[in-house]
Amino acid sequence: MPSPARLPLWAGRSLALVGILLVALSLRSAVAAISPIVDEIGVDIPLSSVAIGLIGMLPPIFFAVSGFIGPFVSRRLGLEGAIVVAIGLMVVGHIARAASGTFAMLLIGSAVALLGIGVCNVLLPPVVKRYFPDRVGFITSTYATLMAVSTALPSVLAVPVSEALGWRFSLAIWAAVAATALVPWIMLLVRHRRDRAAALLDETTEPEIPDAALEGRLWRSPVAVAIAITFSVSTVSAYSMFAWLPQILVDLVGVSPAASGNLLAVYAIAGLPASIVAPILVSRLRSPAWLIVLGVFFFVAGYLGLLLVPGTLTVLWVLLAGAGPILFPICLVLINKRTRTHTGAVALSGFVQGIGYTIGAFGPLLVGVLHDATGGWAVPLTFLLVLSLVGVVGAVVLSRPGMVEDQLAR
Repeated sequence: MPSPARLPLWAGRSLALVGILLVALSLRSAVAAISPIVDEIGVDIPLSSVAIGLIGMLPPIFFAVSGFIGPFVSRRLGLEGAIVVAIGLMVVGHIARAASGTFAMLLIGSAVALLGIGVCNVLLPPVVKRYFPDRVGFITSTYATLMAVSTALPSVLAVPVSEALGWRFSLAIWAAVAATALVPWIMLLVRHRRDRAAALLDETTEPEIPDAALEGRLWRSPVAVAIAITFSVSTVSAYSMFAWLPQILVDLVGVSPAASGNLLAVYAIAGLPASIVAPILVSRLRSPAWLIVLGVFFFVAGYLGLLLVPGTLTVLWVLLAGAGPILFPICLVLINKRTRTHTGAVALSGFVQGIGYTIGAFGPLLVGVLHDATGGWAVPLTFLLVLSLVGVVGAVVLSRPGMVEDQLAR
């Protein structure tokens, strides 16, 4: 498939660029905003360990649900309309959490916000394909970086803001951040509907109709399945490590809880440099296979270090394991690079993220069950190591050229 001609970055699409970046800044705030101030919230709303665990389970569950409903919403409302609705859900959810007087309301507000975030997760790759087909790698790299920032900011700001103004204000500020993203997307929605109406009046213009049937046939595409497998490897490992790495380090290395928290932060930022570079490389290389293998190597090396010599070069093993989720931005780019139309990208994005987050939601649970069953961390870490090797299957399939629509047409 020939590469689209490169246009000036701002040429007729400045609103789209601003909109994408503002949405990216809101895509992880609901995930990271509660845990740093859970004690402060607990003063007003009693929170048991089970309650905190339920809140922690919501992100992968609702991201998975969004993978299946995102394409449906896009078909009904269009890309721009679906994103406006999703941002609205984020704003409402943040406000509901901040105004909560009961655990049930806190849970409902979190679910609404995460549902909106999940739909945006699904639709951002096809949005990039629609507005920036000539700069897929660069735009994906930029918004993936801002997603990492949106993960870190709540962790940094939650406590000081809560101490100064209260936990409700600490949660409510993320509604304001999300609301700013509504402005460019409402303008894009109005402009797109005006352009679409004009196109329908032009008898020579064929209206673009999303292929709903495509979504039900993606299991038949080796490319779609390979991207879903690669994405799943990343989500299982990432969610498992965020849930269990501090405890693993306390038990195996003997570090203090504070030190284990710092090492979790190291894990979180380890993949950031690679995440900036990888999408650009994927967009320019003929085959992404060696980058996928590199991500698998990072996972395997990190887990082997923690298994065999956890007390030696501990920071290195954490850094290596944290670099493994480079597979996440690689998959975001491949969603665009291996589809011919943005409607195909919508279907593939929902398929990949629906499967990936569904499987990822079970990762922390399986690791915990294996730990309880064996009384140690050798079996859980071996499980994650072996699972990481499955990513090589994705690399093998994706080493060959192929577009999803072409495979399904055959």
